[in-house]
Amino acid sequence: MLTEFKIPEVGENITSGTAVKINVTVGQTVKKDQSLLELETDKATIEVPSSVAGVVKEILIKAGDKVNVGQVVMKIDTDATATAAPVKPAVAPAAAQPAAPAAAPAPTTAAPSLAQPVKGGATTLIEFKIPEVGENITSGTAVKINVAVGQSVKKDQSLLEMETDKATIEVPSPVAGVIKEILVKEGTKVTVGQIVMKIEASTGASGGATASAPKAPTTAPAPSAPTATDTASAPVPAQTVSPATQQSAPVVQSPIIVTKDVAAAPSVRRLARELGLNVGEIAGTGPSGRISKEDVKAHAKKIITSGPAADSGIATPPLPDFAKYGQVERKAMNNIRKKTAEHLSHAWTAIPHVTQFDKADITALEKLRKEQSKPERKLSITPFLMKVIAAALHKFPQFNTSVDMASGEIIYKQYFNIGIAVDTPNGLVVPVIRDVGKKGIFELSDELNTLAQKARDKKLTIEDMRGGSFTISNLGGIGGTMFSPIVNWPEVAILGVSRGQMEPKYNTAGELVPSLMLPLSLSYDHRVIDGADGARFLRFICEAVEQPFLMELGNQ
Repeated sequence: MLTEFKIPEVGENITSGTAVKINVTVGQTVKKDQSLLELETDKATIEVPSSVAGVVKEILIKAGDKVNVGQVVMKIDTDATATAAPVKPAVAPAAAQPAAPAAAPAPTTAAPSLAQPVKGGATTLIEFKIPEVGENITSGTAVKINVAVGQSVKKDQSLLEMETDKATIEVPSPVAGVIKEILVKEGTKVTVGQIVMKIEASTGASGGATASAPKAPTTAPAPSAPTATDTASAPVPAQTVSPATQQSAPVVQSPIIVTKDVAAAPSVRRLARELGLNVGEIAGTGPSGRISKEDVKAHAKKIITSGPAADSGIATPPLPDFAKYGQVERKAMNNIRKKTAEHLSHAWTAIPHVTQFDKADITALEKLRKEQSKPERKLSITPFLMKVIAAALHKFPQFNTSVDMASGEIIYKQYFNIGIAVDTPNGLVVPVIRDVGKKGIFELSDELNTLAQKARDKKLTIEDMRGGSFTISNLGGIGGTMFSPIVNWPEVAILGVSRGQMEPKYNTAGELVPSLMLPLSLSYDHRVIDGADGARFLRFICEAVEQPFLMELGNQ
């Protein structure tokens, strides 16, 4: 009798989990209470035992699939226990079939040569995995399945079409045989090394797989027997497999990638999910490749440090042919534009942005600025803002941080280095002025002018643009009312400055007086800065610039 094995109730309020490991194979004899699979829930990893004894006839899921309580995951023939030969847990399904003494070679018969077809019609079950299809391609979408269960296929026949970010690729069969099981559906995402089909490869003289030495080259053709058509990568037939080889199901080695089962505790998987990582792509350093929290953090750090373009995660669709609508001209991006595009794309996708707007009354500040400016040494408003921001970073230390998602930590900086966005003919650059809190207004002004000139002359060094903890983008000299600047990763905040305008404002005496109001836009990383903190920080800046007499001008 064929019994449908369903996922049982495994705990209170647990309705689903992930099948992290399948402990049996099709054709294997199992006992009652024998572990069939390992189910990972949010609370623990649980071994799910068989409710009956019998022979596994069909497995409806694969490792990594999400399953629900009550879902049918296997079919077990409970009438086959008396006749089926016992099979060890890791033995290939083909080895579990009843032996055929008449067809098997005599014990004293030597194993066939490398290219000689094995007679007798024996078969071997092959786990077909997605091969490497190109450099840096790790996954794709199975857009079309070209075969069906029960269909005979030839070697190199297309089994499925896989769509990647670069092309649609036909994935061929490495062996001739019969499709026994298809584990994916059209439209599902597949990864390199994932088992997608099981093929019963013929090892008979009728054109099936040939015998091979275990470590034979996987791409070299058979050197003898001109009728042999398959490569040396085909599996060894059951009659000639040694006991040591029988401990695992045969797998075609090339061009298929053999991947281990993902072994990780629920807490480790939860950390990976929180960081947006696929646990199956993380290399484990523990026993038997088990993945630890340190492995997850190291993988996340590798992604973060690999460069902005690599982890933006945005697929760009192809552009239309603009030339159909009129004349066009293409110009190559310069290096500054390329780096700006990559960096800001990464910053925009990696940081959850919030922008806070406010206005500061700079009537008194503008008066002081004009009084202190001289023909040979003109002051701008930027040095005053730099001095105020240094004080604000000291008062609100969460704005002077960086986020390390790999370790789950916030890095608090004890220095106040301010980057100033500079517009140049070649693009945007951000030189950094260090130790702003220790310098006076005139010193900051001189240093800012020097760096701005170096930027326009293309003489900035890498060190001139490193080590910032906060950035100012001042567009007041150009115009505009307000804008939303993008946070300069790995910083967590940036101040946008627009052009000041005269507006009516009530003073403390209740009189309506003209005031020079400066629009300010504060963008910040919502992972570490809350809205209320953003409002307080910007209010502090507004109130500070409204009291310029408290600022340290320094020596002229």
